[in-house]
Order: sequence, then structure tokens, then C-alpha cells
Amino acid sequence: MLNYYNKTTEALKNLRTDQDGVVSFEYIIVAACIIGAVSAAFGTGAGGAIATALSNGITTITTAFTAAV
Repeated sequence: MLNYYNKTTEALKNLRTDQDGVVSFEYIIVAACIIGAVSAAFGTGAGGAIATALSNGITTITTAFTAAV
């Protein structure tokens, strides 16, 4: 039992001084920020600001092509 305690203690010491774990945590924070920015731009549903602008643009292009033909 003492052997497992020593191994666990050493693993926790290594984890505390390990800098690679910090980088992984930073990637998680950056990913959360990107998800937040994308959901703010596109909205959570199908009617976000960019989706509306794209839909209006496609409608305008389609109308222009039909009028030209």
C-alpha cells in the first residue's frame, strides 16, 4: 500500500510541475472562445445575422439572374 502511495505522490508532484498540462488547458480556453465567437456571429439558431445576410444575398443574386434571362 505504501508503494502505491509513493507512486501517487510522485505522479502528483510531476503533474504540478509539468508545463505541458498548462498548454492543453490554454487550448481548451481558446477553443471555448472560438466557439463563443462563432455562435455570436452566426447565432444559435438558423436565423443569425450572418445567415440572414447570406440568405438575402442569395435571393438578390437569384432575382438578378432570373431578371436577366
